[in-house]
Amino acid sequence: MTEPSTTRTGTGPAPTPAPARRRPVVAALMLGMGLAAIDGTIVSTAVPQIVGDLGGLSVFSWLFSGYLLAVTVTLPVYGKLSDTFGRKPVLVAGVVLFLVGSLLCAAAWDMASLIAFRVVQGLGGGALQGTVQTIAADLYPLKERPKIQARLSSVWAASAVAGPAAGGLLAGYADWRWIFLINLPVGLVALWLICRYLVEPGRAEAEVRTRARAGARAEARRTEPRARVRIDWAGALCVFATGALLLTALVQGGVAWPWLSAPSLGLLGGAAVLGAVTVLVERRAAEPIIPGWVWRRRTIAAVNLALGALGLLMVAPTVFLPTYAQSVLGLGPIAAGFVLSVMTLSWPLSAALSNRVYTRIGFRLTAILGMSGALVVLLAFPLLPFPGEPWQPALLMLLLGAALGLFQLPLMVGVQSTVPYEERGTTTASVLFCRQVGQSVGAAVFGAVANGVLAARLGGDGDLDTLARSLDSPESLPPATTDALRRAVDAAVDYVYLGAAGAAALALLALLTLAPRRFPVLGEGTGRED
Repeated sequence: MTEPSTTRTGTGPAPTPAPARRRPVVAALMLGMGLAAIDGTIVSTAVPQIVGDLGGLSVFSWLFSGYLLAVTVTLPVYGKLSDTFGRKPVLVAGVVLFLVGSLLCAAAWDMASLIAFRVVQGLGGGALQGTVQTIAADLYPLKERPKIQARLSSVWAASAVAGPAAGGLLAGYADWRWIFLINLPVGLVALWLICRYLVEPGRAEAEVRTRARAGARAEARRTEPRARVRIDWAGALCVFATGALLLTALVQGGVAWPWLSAPSLGLLGGAAVLGAVTVLVERRAAEPIIPGWVWRRRTIAAVNLALGALGLLMVAPTVFLPTYAQSVLGLGPIAAGFVLSVMTLSWPLSAALSNRVYTRIGFRLTAILGMSGALVVLLAFPLLPFPGEPWQPALLMLLLGAALGLFQLPLMVGVQSTVPYEERGTTTASVLFCRQVGQSVGAAVFGAVANGVLAARLGGDGDLDTLARSLDSPESLPPATTDALRRAVDAAVDYVYLGAAGAAALALLALLTLAPRRFPVLGEGTGRED
C-alpha cells in the first residue's frame, strides 16, 4: 500500500464484526440505500397519473425538487449527529422518518399535501444516504472497503434504471399510491436488521479518545453527574436555511421564473446573506455542524471540490443523454434508457476493481487517472457524427462509467480513511453534500447553456423540453423542420458535454493543486493528532 498510515500505540486496532454477522447488516444497508436511491426516480413515470388524480400540474416539479432539497440540506446535520450520538440511532430515525413520509405520501389528498410529505421523505432520505456510507466504512477495514462500496454503487445504479420502470408499472397496473406503499415492507425489513444486528465497532474507542482529549476539562467536570452533549441547533438551522434558499434558486431558476427576475435574485441574495451568517455562527459554536477542519485539511477540501465537480458533470449523461437519444437518434424511451444504463454497468465493476490500482499507485493518482479518462470521453462526445448510431454514445457511456468508477470510489475510501470514527460521519456527509450541490448547480447551468444554444440556432426562445416533445411525433412535421430541430438539439447537447468536460478539468485541478500526493491514512482504529 503506497498510502502512509500511522502506527497505533497502546491498543490494537478497532475490532470489526465477523463476516457472518456483517451479512445481515450489509443487507440492511443495501435495502436502505435502495430506498433512498429509487425514490428519486420512481415517481417520474407516474406523474401523469398523479396529476390526473390530484391536479396541481403547475407545481408537480416540486415532487422532485422538494425531495432533493430535503435530502441535500440535511446531509451535514445528520453527519454531525452520527458522530455525536452514533450511527445506529441516526440511521434508525432516518428509516422511521422515511417510512412515515412514504405512508403519508400514499394518503395524500392533493398536490400540496403530497409535496409536503415528499419533503418528509427527503428528511429521512438524507439520513439514509450519509449514514449508510459512513457505516460501510466503519464495518470494513481499508482493504475490504471497495467491496461494500461497489455493492452500494450497484444498488444505486440498479435503482436509477429500475426506478422509472417500476413507477410506470405500479401506476399503470395498480395505483400510483403503491409507489410509496411498496417502501413499507422493504423499510421494515431493513429496520429490523439494523436493530437486531448492527453493532458499532468503533463507538467505544471513539468515546475513550474523546474523553482523553478533553483532559483537564473532563477532570474539572468530574463532579457533574453527566456531561451534556451540545448540539449546534443554531448552526443546523442556518445550514438548512442557506441550502434551501440556494437550491430553490438553482432548481427553479429558468424554469418557474427567469434567472434575472426578482425571485431568483432574492433567493440568491438571501442565500449569500445566510451563508455569511452561517460562517459566523459556526465559528462560535462549541460543536459546529460544519467544522472548520472540513475545509482546512487539504485532503478533505480537495475531495469535496473534486466530487462537487463530479456532481456537476454527471448532469450531462443523466439529464441530457436520454433527450439526445430520443430526439436525435430517434430511439424509444426503453432504448434510450439502455444507452444510459450501460454506464451503470461499468461503474460498479470499475469501482470494485479500483483497489488493485490504488493499493499500488495511491488514491490521488488513481482518481487522476480515472478523471483523465472521463475528460477524454466527454470531449469525444461532440465528435460523434450526426445523427450517428446508438452504439456510439453507448460505447462512450460504457467507458465513462469505467472511468468514473476509478475516480469516485478511491476518493471516498481514501478520505474516510484519513479521519477517525468520531469525524467520519461529518467527513462523509460533507463529501455527499458537495456532490449534491454540484448536481443542482450543473442542472441550472447546463440547462441555461442548452436553451441558449437552441435559441441561437432557431432564432428565438429555445426550450429543450418543448423541443423534445415536438420531436416525439416527427411525422407531423415537415422533413426539413425535423432535421433542423434535431441538429439544434444535437448542438445543444454537444455544448453541454463540453461544459461537463470543463467540470472534469476542475476536478483534476483540485486534485493536482490541493490534494497531497499521499493521503494521510490512519491505522485502523487510530485517532488523529491535530
